[in-house]
Amino acid sequence: MPRKPRFYLPGYPVHIVQRGHNQDKVFFEKEDYQVYLDWLLEGSEWYEVPIHAYVLLPNQIHILCSPPDKEAASRMMQYQGRRYVPYFNATYDKTGTLWQGRYKASLVDPETWFLPSMVYIETQPVRAGLSRSPGPWKWSSYKHNAQGKPDALVTPHEKYLELARSERKRLEKYQALVKAGISDEQIRDIEDAWQTGTPIGSDKFKKMVERRLKLKVGHARRGRPRKNP
Repeated sequence: MPRKPRFYLPGYPVHIVQRGHNQDKVFFEKEDYQVYLDWLLEGSEWYEVPIHAYVLLPNQIHILCSPPDKEAASRMMQYQGRRYVPYFNATYDKTGTLWQGRYKASLVDPETWFLPSMVYIETQPVRAGLSRSPGPWKWSSYKHNAQGKPDALVTPHEKYLELARSERKRLEKYQALVKAGISDEQIRDIEDAWQTGTPIGSDKFKKMVERRLKLKVGHARRGRPRKNP
């Protein structure tokens, strides 16, 4: 069966997810997280892929970025993979596959889904039971986007910058968004999108993607369709 195509549009945000093989851990010590971020930064700079939000969990990573073309994201992920996998195997005396197949990627409608996707990514440690709030989890962009701490890996997206003119107000508004959270329905929609590789957004957005790429985007919902209430 041919692989489902990944959908990219130059400059549009993409939610990338990569998980450990069989849900195994890909990070054990703090050094593992740091070397991954170092190589991710190198890859993002080399292939000019701005990263707006990210989180590293023990067995998976989430990245929200805006690739300049359809090849840039893949090359960035290959760049860090060619470095991190040998590092991991050498450090822990492992062999074989580290990641669960190809990384997942979902094109994101910036008008309706960019900020919910940011919140989804940066609150992952809370849903995973790793932290009571996103702030204490060191390996995410929350500390930059909500607390204003420097992070060379993060490039603010225009939708984030539109929250407020001043940095202080912007941080306050984003903190409020995170505190309010996103609904279970939004979480399911985001997860269905990245798990199936389907763009997430309004019908208008999806039609625009189909028109520009000359491809059908399909449906994100897996399994049986939901019954109307």
